[in-house]
Amino acid sequence: MATTEWTIPDLLQLSGGYWSACALHAGVKLDIFSVLEGTALTAVEVAQLRGTKQRGTGMLLDALSALGLLEKLGNTFVTTTFAANNLSKKSPGYLGHIIMHHHHLMSGWARLDEAVTSGGPVRESVSHGDDEIVRESFLMGMFNLASQLAPIVARNVSLSGCRTLLDLGGGPGTYAIHFCLANPELSAVVYDLPTTRIFAEGTIARFDLSRRIAFTSGDFNDDPLPSGFDVAWLSHILHSDGPAVSVALLHKAAAALNSGGVLMVQEFILDDDRNSPLFPALFSLNMLIGTDAGQAYSETELSVMMTEAGLSDVQRLVLELPNGAGIMTGRKL
Repeated sequence: MATTEWTIPDLLQLSGGYWSACALHAGVKLDIFSVLEGTALTAVEVAQLRGTKQRGTGMLLDALSALGLLEKLGNTFVTTTFAANNLSKKSPGYLGHIIMHHHHLMSGWARLDEAVTSGGPVRESVSHGDDEIVRESFLMGMFNLASQLAPIVARNVSLSGCRTLLDLGGGPGTYAIHFCLANPELSAVVYDLPTTRIFAEGTIARFDLSRRIAFTSGDFNDDPLPSGFDVAWLSHILHSDGPAVSVALLHKAAAALNSGGVLMVQEFILDDDRNSPLFPALFSLNMLIGTDAGQAYSETELSVMMTEAGLSDVQRLVLELPNGAGIMTGRKL
C-alpha cells in the first residue's frame, strides 16, 4: 500500500517529470555524450558534428548540464565521468539501448487514457515488430537491464548438479551467459524468435561462450520446444500474455525438463493487493498499452499458474532485486 505524503510541488514535479526524460532521450539519440567524452566543445562545434542547429543544440547542452550529465566550462561542454561510463557508445557499460527503448515507449504512454477506455493496446509490439531500430533498442535494452541483474541472480541461485539450461525467450542470452559463467559445468540453449538470433549469437560470442550456449529459433507459444533440460529459465515472459496462455507455456516448459528438473520464473511481482510495489503496478499499465492480455502478476497468481502447470514445491526465492522483481521456482515430478 502506498504511504507517500504528497505535496503540491511533488505533484507538479511528477506531472512535468517527462521534460527531464525527454532531454536525456534527445541527448542519447543525438549521441551527444560520445561526442563530448574527453573533449570540451562549444555548442557551435557540437551542432556541426551532429548536423543540428546551434540554437537548439545550445539549449539541450545547457539542460543536460543542469541535469548533471554534462559539465559546462565557460562556453564549452564535456561529458561527466558518470555519463561517459554509461551514455557514451565508446563505453562497454553503454546504457543507451534501454534509454532508447524507453523513448520508443513514450508515444504509447501518452495514449494511456485510450488504452484504459478501450481495454486494449494502442501501439504495435516493440519487442518483435517490423521496425528494426525499435526492435534492436528493445533487445539490447533488455541486455542493458539484465546485465545489471544477471550476475547477482547467477551468484545467488544455486544450480548445483545441473548440466543443461533452457533460457526460454532469452533474447540476447544475458542470463544464459551469466549462469554459465557462474557454473562451469553448465551448457545452455537460448530459445527465441529468428529475429533475435543475430543479437544473441553476437552477445554470446562476446563472452566467448559459443561452445557452451546455442541458439534455437522458434515461437515458444506455437512451436515445439527442445527437451532434456535440468533447468528452464523464463525471465519476464509471462507478463506478455493472460493467465490461460501463461499456464499453457508453463506446461510446455515443464515438459522440456528432465524428471526432477527445476522451472524458474522471474517477473515484476505484485503484492496480493495489487497496488504495490509501484514498479510492477506501472509495468502492468505498460502491458495494457502494448498487449492484448498481458499484465503483471502477484506472487499468489504465479504460484497458482505454476501449480496448474503440474509443478510441485512452488515457492518464491528469498532474494532482494530492484523494481519488485522476484523469482518463483517449481519442480517437475
